[in-house]
Amino acid sequence: MSTKFIFIESMNILSIIPQYHILIKTFFIILLIWFISKKYYNSHKKINEDEVEKKLAEWKPEPLINNPQTNHLSLNPRCITSRAGKRIVVDGKDCLNLGTHNYLGLIENHEIEENAIAAIRKYGVGSCGPRGFYGTVDVHLELEERLANYTDTEDAVVYSYGFSTIASAIAAYCKRKDLVYVDEKVNFAIQKGLDATKANIIYFKHNDVNDLCNLLIKQANLDKQNPKKAAKTKRFLIVEGIYMNTGNICPLPELVILCRKYKLRIFIDESISFGTLGEHGKGITEYFDIPRHEIDMIMGSLDWAMGSIGGFCIGTSFIIEHQRLSGLGYCFSASLPPLLTSAAITSLDIMENNPQIFKSLRDNCIAINDGLQNIHCLECLSFPESPVKHIYLKNRLDRATEEKLLSKISDKCIENNLAVITPAYLEAEKNLPRPSLRLCISTLLNKNDIDFALHVLKKCAEEILSI
Repeated sequence: MSTKFIFIESMNILSIIPQYHILIKTFFIILLIWFISKKYYNSHKKINEDEVEKKLAEWKPEPLINNPQTNHLSLNPRCITSRAGKRIVVDGKDCLNLGTHNYLGLIENHEIEENAIAAIRKYGVGSCGPRGFYGTVDVHLELEERLANYTDTEDAVVYSYGFSTIASAIAAYCKRKDLVYVDEKVNFAIQKGLDATKANIIYFKHNDVNDLCNLLIKQANLDKQNPKKAAKTKRFLIVEGIYMNTGNICPLPELVILCRKYKLRIFIDESISFGTLGEHGKGITEYFDIPRHEIDMIMGSLDWAMGSIGGFCIGTSFIIEHQRLSGLGYCFSASLPPLLTSAAITSLDIMENNPQIFKSLRDNCIAINDGLQNIHCLECLSFPESPVKHIYLKNRLDRATEEKLLSKISDKCIENNLAVITPAYLEAEKNLPRPSLRLCISTLLNKNDIDFALHVLKKCAEEILSI
């Protein structure tokens, strides 16, 4: 076949193919011309100022919040005009303080204050950088070493904020498709950490080992149907040593047995139990005499018992080192200010050298707990040795009514020189806790203080509830 013939045939074929590409090009050219001309026209169009004023006068923006509660606590905060120590000035009233988490009374400690001032003179106010870049100061390394030694663990990592410690540490290990078993009453920091994991979250009833066991048995039966998938699935158990939202202690010995049987990694938030439980304040593992190697990771806050700011995680070097590259609160937050780091180190010194403060705290917690049993219109179901106690109305009512009555009791107590608060919860929290009054017990309280607190609380509760 000749070249000329092939050329003629090709031209014949092209002549019968619809020229869609030409139509498309033409359409886009017209569209481009229209767009440019419209932009030119709008840029030269004169704005009628009267019309603009009319439109602005007619515009009624929608409120950010519909029907705001003018009497909401957030819109009418109480004003503190003193240090939050044993006593606190609330709205001009000098009160005995049972509202802040100063369990060991270290907020007013002069030794801590002097060392913090010395740290400011040496390092300045802040570090101005994340730990992985230029925010690591020698006191950070010292605090991590001291925490590991104090708790008899291999390694520790320190964060700059207690809330982000819990949330970041959980998300560093729990990932999508993992199974995470969680007590239904865990605090908000744990809940936000779980949200970040995208894992399969399974809640069990508060402190109910039997309910957890039933859930694990159910999952074990499902695993038998797909053993390959089960072998690749990581499983975690997350609990608190003492629960912030209830004041109850977790049944750790039974939980450890279940973890061993069903191969769960256990994480414990000891923000409250660290520095309060055990003969030397080492937390719930010391209280139950459970070896540290049985617990995969312990998280905690420096805000409460230690009277500083920040948080920490302790465990094996393999577990802890992972957070230095994957803990978002560690990698991307400015490090803990050196003055607060020095304060935390001094707090550890006091805890190591004065173990009697833990017995004093325990005695005060039990004394308060025993006294609360004599206030018949209220009930306290918290662990007797817990420094955090939640007090509920004896006769259960609807949530709004309980909140209103408890708030009135709190106001009445402050009027009578006793600072007692109602804990605030976000509506977004899962398993919203029942309204309560929250007491925070301190080693600074003596017998007269305890008697005064119980007398005022009983008197104010009876007055409000009898109306």
